[in-house]
Amino acid sequence: MHFLLKNLSTYETSELLVLLKQDNSSAFTEIYDRYWHKLFTVAYNRLKEVESSEDIVHDVFASLWANRQKMQIESLENYLATSVKYMVLNRIKKKERERKYNNTFHTTPVVDFPVETSLHYKRILEKVRREVEKLPEKCRLIFKYSRDEGKPVRQIAKELNISPKTVENQLTKALKQIKSSVKSLFISLLLLLALIL
Repeated sequence: MHFLLKNLSTYETSELLVLLKQDNSSAFTEIYDRYWHKLFTVAYNRLKEVESSEDIVHDVFASLWANRQKMQIESLENYLATSVKYMVLNRIKKKERERKYNNTFHTTPVVDFPVETSLHYKRILEKVRREVEKLPEKCRLIFKYSRDEGKPVRQIAKELNISPKTVENQLTKALKQIKSSVKSLFISLLLLLALIL
């Protein structure tokens, strides 16, 4: 199929997809212009956050370009909308996991623990603090920004002039190291609680 590339806005989606598979960036730009607003609306209606919605739409288009030669798409609009919905659900699940983690880490136990248990609990918190101090400088700073000051990933990334992905990776690394170090103490506390409650 041969196309004249003068006015891509008049092209059918199927024609744009053929051009896209041939690495035509103008066809990609036309697809982007044609669907960006619809996809942003889909994301924003669920998330109610402009930046997160923009990020998701950007990621969907980046994936479209990266996989342009191997995709088999019957309806581009459905494909893009489904991709956005899938990423929105993932974002919601991730935020829910973070919320649960923060609640676990920042809430004070309601149970009135005996002195021995309280001391054990303090030992765990002290161990966590020590482990945080052992983290590499950037990792430690990111962890403190996130957990002590409650700053979101994007804000930390902006302040430190790094990508949000780097922030997420550093937080994962920090949590892995801390969990691994306090695991035995935590297990003994759980056993102690099981005996008391």
